[in-house]
Amino acid sequence: MTVTATILLIISAFTHAGWNFLSKKEHPTQAFYLVANTIGVICVLPFLIYYASLISFFPSSVYIIVVLSGFFLAAYMAALAGAYRTGDISIAYPLARSLPVIFVFFLTLILGKGQPPGGWFFVGTIFIVSGCIILPLGAFADFHFSKYTNLCCMLAALAAVWVAGYTVADDMALRHLRELPGKPMSPLEGTLVYMVLEGISCSLWQGLFVAVSRRERQAMTEVLQSYKGPAAITGIGIFLTYGIVLVSMNYVSNVSYVAAFRQLSIPIGAMFGMALLKESRYLPKIVGIAVIFVGLVLAGIK
Repeated sequence: MTVTATILLIISAFTHAGWNFLSKKEHPTQAFYLVANTIGVICVLPFLIYYASLISFFPSSVYIIVVLSGFFLAAYMAALAGAYRTGDISIAYPLARSLPVIFVFFLTLILGKGQPPGGWFFVGTIFIVSGCIILPLGAFADFHFSKYTNLCCMLAALAAVWVAGYTVADDMALRHLRELPGKPMSPLEGTLVYMVLEGISCSLWQGLFVAVSRRERQAMTEVLQSYKGPAAITGIGIFLTYGIVLVSMNYVSNVSYVAAFRQLSIPIGAMFGMALLKESRYLPKIVGIAVIFVGLVLAGIK
C-alpha cells in the first residue's frame, strides 16, 4: 500500500469517527441526520449534473436497489441515533462498525453471492465476537445477559444489520453497472452517480421517518433552530469520508488493504468518546475495542 493511500485512509478514519462523534455530542436524532445527509447530497450533486448523460444507462434493477439501499441507510441512521441517545459512543460505535462484517458474510451466504472467505476471516470473526462480548462489561467477572439487552447495544446491533443490508445492496448495484454491455461508464463514474442517487433516496426515506414521528418533527425544529452548523459538518463528513475511500482505492494493489485499514476509525471513535465526552474507561471496554480492531484486520486478510 502506497504512502498516499495510507495518508488518505488515516484521514478517512478520522473523518468517519469525527462525524459520528459530532452527531453523538450535538443532537443524535433522525432529524439531525436528515439535515446532515441532505446537505451532504447538495455538496455532491455536481457529480450527478456532470455525469447526467450516464443516468440513461442505469437499468431498472439498479433503481430498485437505490430505493432499497436508501431505506437501509435511513434505517441505519435512525438506529444509530437511538444507540447514541441511550449509551456511550465508545460502545455503540465499535458494535455498529464491526458487526456488519459478520452480518454481511451470512447475508451473502444466504443470497449465494460472493466468494467463500479464507481461514483468516473465521479467525477474525472469533476475535470480533469475543470483543463484542467483552466490550459492554464493567468488569471481566461482571458477565450477565442483561449487559447485552440494554437499548444501546440492541440499537447498535440493529444499526449493524442495516449496514449489512445497504452494503450488500450497494455491491449488487455496482456489479450491475460494471457488467453493462459496452461499458458505457468507468467504475468510478458509476460509483459517483450511484452515490448521489443513493443519498437522495436516503433523504427521502429519512423525511418520511421524520414526518410520521412526533418526536422527530419536534427534533427537526430544534435542529433547524440550533444545530444547522453541526449537521452541515456531519453531512460533509459523511460524503467526504466515502469520497476519500474511493480515491484511496486507486493507490492500493489489493482492496482488502482498504477494508482493513479503515477499521482504524474504531479505536479513534472510542477514544473521542472516552477522552472528549468523559465516558467510562473501564478495562473490559478498552480490551474489547482492541480485540475487535484486531479481528477486523484479520478478517480483511486474503
